[in-house]
Amino acid sequence: MKRIIIQLGIAGLLASSLLLPHSAIASTHSKKPVAKSAQAKASPAKRVAVKTVRAQKPVIKAKRVSGRAVKPAKVTKVAAAPQPKPSYAQLAGLHGKQDALDLKSSVAFVVDQDTKEVLFSKNENAVLPIASITKLMTGVLISEGRLAMDDIIEITQDDVDTEKGSSSRLRVGTELSRGELLHLALMASENRAAHALGRTYPGGLQHFVGLMNQKARVLGMTDTRYVEPTGLSSRNQSSAKDLATLVNYAYSDATLRELSTSTGHQVEVGNRTLQYNNTNRLVKSPAWDIGLQKTGYIAEAGQCLVMQAKISGRKLIMVFLDSAGKLTRIADAERVRKWVESGHPATAKPSPLALRGFDSRIATN
Repeated sequence: MKRIIIQLGIAGLLASSLLLPHSAIASTHSKKPVAKSAQAKASPAKRVAVKTVRAQKPVIKAKRVSGRAVKPAKVTKVAAAPQPKPSYAQLAGLHGKQDALDLKSSVAFVVDQDTKEVLFSKNENAVLPIASITKLMTGVLISEGRLAMDDIIEITQDDVDTEKGSSSRLRVGTELSRGELLHLALMASENRAAHALGRTYPGGLQHFVGLMNQKARVLGMTDTRYVEPTGLSSRNQSSAKDLATLVNYAYSDATLRELSTSTGHQVEVGNRTLQYNNTNRLVKSPAWDIGLQKTGYIAEAGQCLVMQAKISGRKLIMVFLDSAGKLTRIADAERVRKWVESGHPATAKPSPLALRGFDSRIATN
């Protein structure tokens, strides 16, 4: 009997040991549907969030190279190009004024040298910086000073431009004759040449500038003021009417006529030969008969041009101030020439105007 009981006990133990793994497996399988059910009950928002996180993982991995985070590329900021400095005429609102010839210069003045008849005028009374037109008055004083033109003048540090920082091929120490410096100042608008002429004038630079202003008053140029002999300073100012008076007066000097209209000139500087050309390309044009001219430019003045020229048998004086560009002053002069050659319609003022300084100084050539 005991043997039977023992055997039954062993059998029960074996049965229970076989049933435990089966129940555990059954228990595990029964939990899976529950998990799926819980996931199925999750809100759509949560599912979207899960998907979003999973989608971002490749992006994060893409920013790592060899286990090292790659820094974003630096963005180089490019500074905007500086705007050109407006001229005095632009600041005064003169540049946009329309005229019958569609000139691009803010100021224009055309007068018959013999009859004093004003053919064309535009802002002719505006007082503005005149840039290197200044050198025409410098030339007048040097020529009338009866100074020896073969005297040698040395370019010094005092002649270097500290106003605008402009360059020059006349190095400090260069020695040229007064006549050559005058030639370069009038023809090529050489600033160091003009300054040296004023600096070496008897009495010195300030005395020379005083004589420039005195000459302007004598000529009746009441709108004109000079502070130095080159035109680099914007304080050298005048009006178109005054400049027409100056051109008329300067035209009576054969030296100024010859030097200002010269197409080119070479100077020997040490072992170098420097070639200079006229700043006014019209002096080379067969369509023009120019008796005297001068160009000028600084930012405050814009592109400027004064001329005496013979057109259709008439000797005319033309003044253009604050032209829009280097070539537009030439284009404006061409427009005026063609307009005069066509008979200049009724834009001219019918009654002659006696310009200051014209009556007793009409020159013939």
